[in-house]
Amino acid sequence: MLGLLPMTWMTAAGSGRVRSAADAPPAPVAVVFGAGLRDGAPSPYLAHRLDAAAELYAAGTVRVVLVTGDNSTPDYDEPDAMRAYLTARGVPDGRIVSDYAGFDTWDSCVRAKEIFGVERAVLVTQGFHIRRALALCGAAGLDAYGVGVAERRDATWYAGGAREVLAAAKAALDAAVRPDPRFLGPREPGVREALFPAESAGPPAP
Repeated sequence: MLGLLPMTWMTAAGSGRVRSAADAPPAPVAVVFGAGLRDGAPSPYLAHRLDAAAELYAAGTVRVVLVTGDNSTPDYDEPDAMRAYLTARGVPDGRIVSDYAGFDTWDSCVRAKEIFGVERAVLVTQGFHIRRALALCGAAGLDAYGVGVAERRDATWYAGGAREVLAAAKAALDAAVRPDPRFLGPREPGVREALFPAESAGPPAP
């Protein structure tokens, strides 16, 4: 029973907050979590997340997309690959903000709130991951809804679902202890500048 408590907590945290891209409530920002690269391009699962984010932007549901992922080595850059994918699908580059230190879900949630100043967001990830993302972002102080991207139930899907059972315990510990992310760093103005470009430009030169 104790082993099931983290899963119960995650399910409760996401109750009523999982939507499709078509009926997600408006929010200033969509947060897209990294999901790996293949030959420098988004993996199929990550591409599907980005497709959903592009749909949210095109519909006017969100105004900015925060892509958060791993750039821990020079030759592995999830956020830049995510940005390139989104711009190729019509999302303006100036409406995309990159978080290069989203090493796991907790780090991404905390950094979205503390570093990028996100207060309200639509989280975009696969259905098996969305409740953990909602639970952790809620614990980090974000008011969030989630778009759970549907996937074909293949070996990858089942592996992801099984991983969530194991990840639930760490998520519950992170929410209780609230550790600092692996890299916190200074506040970054990227989201505000993307939301309010005219304000960020300052007064015209004399």
